[in-house]
Amino acid sequence: MNDLERLSVDAIRVLSMDSVQAANSGHPGTPMALAPVAYVLFHRHLRHDPRDPEWLDRDRFVLSCGHASMLLYSALHLSGYEVSDQDIRDFRQWGSPTAGHPEYGHIPGVETTTGPLGQGIANSVGMAMAERWLADRYNRPGHSIVDHHTIALCSDGDIMEGVSHEAAALAGHQKLGKLIWIFDDNRITIDGDTDLATSTDEGARFESYGWHVSRVDDGNDLEAIDRAIAEAKSETARPSLIVLRTTIAWGSPGKAGTSGAHGSPLGTDEIQATKKALGYPSLEPFYVDEGARAHWAECVGRGKSLQADWQARFASYRSEHPKVAADFLRTMSGELPEAWDARVPDLSKAESADATRGWSGKVIQGLAVGLPNLLGGSADLAGSNKTDIKGSDSLLAGTPGGRNVRYGVREHAMGSVMNGMSLHGGVRPFGGTFLIFSDYMRPAIRLAALMGQPVVYVFSHDSIGLGEDGPTHQPIEQLSSLRAIPQLLDLRPGDAAETEIAWRVAIERTDGPSFLALSRQKVPLLDRTDQLASAEGLRRGGYVIAEASGGSPSLILIASGTELSPALDARARLEAVGTPTRVVSLPSWFLFGRQDEAYRHEVLPPAVTARVSMEAGSTFGWERWIGATGKAIGLDHFGASAPAAKLFEEFGLGVDDLVAAATAQL
Repeated sequence: MNDLERLSVDAIRVLSMDSVQAANSGHPGTPMALAPVAYVLFHRHLRHDPRDPEWLDRDRFVLSCGHASMLLYSALHLSGYEVSDQDIRDFRQWGSPTAGHPEYGHIPGVETTTGPLGQGIANSVGMAMAERWLADRYNRPGHSIVDHHTIALCSDGDIMEGVSHEAAALAGHQKLGKLIWIFDDNRITIDGDTDLATSTDEGARFESYGWHVSRVDDGNDLEAIDRAIAEAKSETARPSLIVLRTTIAWGSPGKAGTSGAHGSPLGTDEIQATKKALGYPSLEPFYVDEGARAHWAECVGRGKSLQADWQARFASYRSEHPKVAADFLRTMSGELPEAWDARVPDLSKAESADATRGWSGKVIQGLAVGLPNLLGGSADLAGSNKTDIKGSDSLLAGTPGGRNVRYGVREHAMGSVMNGMSLHGGVRPFGGTFLIFSDYMRPAIRLAALMGQPVVYVFSHDSIGLGEDGPTHQPIEQLSSLRAIPQLLDLRPGDAAETEIAWRVAIERTDGPSFLALSRQKVPLLDRTDQLASAEGLRRGGYVIAEASGGSPSLILIASGTELSPALDARARLEAVGTPTRVVSLPSWFLFGRQDEAYRHEVLPPAVTARVSMEAGSTFGWERWIGATGKAIGLDHFGASAPAAKLFEEFGLGVDDLVAAATAQL
């Protein structure tokens, strides 16, 4: 590399070292090692516009090894994004956008929140799938308005995590030719050399997945890195892995190549020694050579030119295909189309009993008509989850416009890939599995909530009601566990009408994920034309579904999902013996908890302390709604293998049990 390139590369190293030192916290070694590849990417390969980070046809760059956040912050700062010198100096401080790990929405140029290893590369698979789907839908002969790559930097930790296996295998099967992972093969972990934990030939592993694999033996060789990326971009039939051999903390005389450079500041003396070894022109903290700054600033002009070219091409496209272009812009904005729900069936008029998973499947068919960018999937359980979009192809390399994603038995990858699709923009993903297996995808669910992504999870077989499959498949603690995730919207509908409204709420939500907990067993129809309140009450999370005689209850029964019907039956028996009983449907703790106090007290009057809840799962947390003296009926133990009706009887989840508990309360 020439002197200007060397100074530009070293600028990343210097800013990374100094920021970590100033914070007295962070990971300097990996940014120092990966500075050359970051330089090559931002200067020569990424199609990005620092002045417009949301440019629709930009390349998506993911730093999956999020602990190396100063690599990304430095590159963004130097190349002209709105990341100030003060932001760099305030690394990891209160109120600073330069958090310890990159956080989506905090700083321009950060495409996804990373840090939990493996998540970023799995997100990148979803981004690449979304790009291909949108290209198939919107590109026209002579007009490639969707045409970009997804490039991720990953570490040995990313590659070790199980989700990387799931996501990489899926990407290879999907033949995602515009997906490139660059693997930082520094052979160092926190505990020491990677030989302590792995002996996998990663190149061979990825070749077995159907990936194109290349190697660069010197992480400082800019031209070799450039050639490898160019080669990967020219490979259109397979995703590409570049195995990049680096030395952690390269340039540090005392800590290069050691695990001590991974997660701790180098120390002032070592930083000074490193700058001297690099031949850097100043030992002053945060100093960047002016020539290097000017060279990095060239990214702004290049980005402006790239986007101007795209804008000109888009103008021509819009001239020839005005309706399609308008639809593309609306879709990418996330705005729902007009009459998006016109074909959603009115399930308040359902005529036959079904499981809530069955009613959900009917709603999905109506949604798919009005939301052409709705992409569904399942972890090999589409028939059980009722998630297939009928009449649509599977989304595969040969049918890139399909709308049914076949994730295989890869729940974790499914959750992470859906996050990537949502982050890319232009598609609304939903995915299904059994509620019990939400445990396998919990890290991705948590990150969807953290990033505010409107992903929808369809969790069927939501209780012991699945029956004979037994306790391994019967969720007990999953509902309460998921409800503990901030910003995750829980929806456990109790009949056909609530299922319809639950889906409407999930689709209308734009600032976070939602899940529907759905039954395997059939649930009786509730006649809402007479005494029962409209299912629209679900929008508020909880509502009075059946009032006490005289309108003044002495007892309140609270239930969700499949336990709603037994609660109504119990009310009828209690009313028959003179007990004014109100039934409250509580399908969403998230929504009900966000109502004003007046409404919550209207539904659950504080003066009525005789309260009984029933839900076929853990009772954990129910004291929030029943108070200190109320009774929660549920399951605080594992289930058993038997027909569903027998399980509900044996475990005390029937009408008799509810009546007995209510009587005891009084």
